[in-house]
Amino acid sequence: MLRWFKVRDYERGLLYRDRVFRRVLGPGRHWVFDPLLRVRVERVSVRDPFLASSDLDVIVKSGALGSEARVLDLADFERALVWVDGRFVAILGRGLWVAWTVFRQVRAEVIDARSVRFEHPQLAAVLAHPPASRFLEAVQVEAGQVALVMVDGRLAATLEPGRYAFWKDVVRLQVVVVDMRERVIDVGGQEIMTADKVTLRLNAVVTFRVADPARAVAAVESYEQSLYREAQLALRAVIGARELDALLTEKESVAEELEALVRASGGAIGLQVTGLGIKDVILPGEMKALLNRVTEAKKAAEADLITRREETAAMRSQANTARIFESSPALMRLRELEVLEKVAGKAQLTVILGETGLAEKVTKLV
Repeated sequence: MLRWFKVRDYERGLLYRDRVFRRVLGPGRHWVFDPLLRVRVERVSVRDPFLASSDLDVIVKSGALGSEARVLDLADFERALVWVDGRFVAILGRGLWVAWTVFRQVRAEVIDARSVRFEHPQLAAVLAHPPASRFLEAVQVEAGQVALVMVDGRLAATLEPGRYAFWKDVVRLQVVVVDMRERVIDVGGQEIMTADKVTLRLNAVVTFRVADPARAVAAVESYEQSLYREAQLALRAVIGARELDALLTEKESVAEELEALVRASGGAIGLQVTGLGIKDVILPGEMKALLNRVTEAKKAAEADLITRREETAAMRSQANTARIFESSPALMRLRELEVLEKVAGKAQLTVILGETGLAEKVTKLV
């Protein structure tokens, strides 16, 4: 007729009769009149942080828990941070929760998640708890970056470098991290036909930075791809309007025109283009051979012209020297002495000098 149940100090007993919750049994031995075996006692440990039961609402409504538990009834937009003995243990979502306070000091902070951004003095401790990722989206903004926070498709905030967290499942949230540092896009392998029907391959490089992150993200799906496409179109427009010779001789003006076009296109989507240059101009094999022959012919003609010019200058100089000698016999005689001096350095000479001239008085050469 009587049954007894023992509840240990770290336990509580949930007593059910005919599958209906009746009361909570404290530590000790309990006698229950149960002739038809309709009584059931479910033992739960109060050392666990929370009470888990399918009849939690009935248990709470009965008031049987008394001061041994902290009850949290959270609305759809509410979240609770639970600290046990000064240590963070859990984030609780909407619903009914019961935290045991028998052996531990329990502190709960109820937060309105409609503010979207989660700010807390112990943010690092909360984010370090692995289950927190179920409720919070952590964002790390590095140096040289900004983060755009979109709430329901509208820009809500622009974040500077730092660590941030946002509540999930409250609004439609999107966080876009934008790199504000200067970057380079290689526009390679562009086959373009010039105005004189020569097909060549160009490699270019575009240097840019994001000037307006909100416009860059909202204006196009991918601002990098958009800038790459605009650079391609600018190359085809500028190169296609010039002949090959003009392109090769006016590289600086071509680069300036290209940069102006791409800068205007980039500015429309929030980008600042700081430079554009043509790295390589690759010609077809037969065109390179033809240009090499033309260059060789030009250089050969230039070399022949220089040779003729130098020969003419030398003959003009000799004619001037002959006229000077003709007008000055003494200078001619000095010139003869210089010649003899040079010859004497290589051979042995016997020279007799007279009145009429050195060449007529040379009597012996040894």
